[in-house]
Amino acid sequence: MKSSIYKGTKKHNTYLYIENEDDFSRVPDKLMSVLGELSHVMTIELSLEKKLAQADVTRVISQLQENGFYLQIPLESEKLSLSGMKVKSNPIPSL
Repeated sequence: MKSSIYKGTKKHNTYLYIENEDDFSRVPDKLMSVLGELSHVMTIELSLEKKLAQADVTRVISQLQENGFYLQIPLESEKLSLSGMKVKSNPIPSL
């Protein structure tokens, strides 16, 4: 599964994964406004065999299929308030 990754101008180290490049139709308007202007970072091939540096690839694929997007927030953040919406991060457990 391919995914295009974007970063916003308003939230440092926060990345938005979507299924199709420049197709933000399934991303909530509130989230788009919180992120600010988006710039394309890269397009990657997601696979269960390939690990991602800051996210669980299984969760990313699942969220893309269910919601049409995945929001990767900084590991040091507990939550990101989205004008009344709350998104919890999934910190990587320490080894």
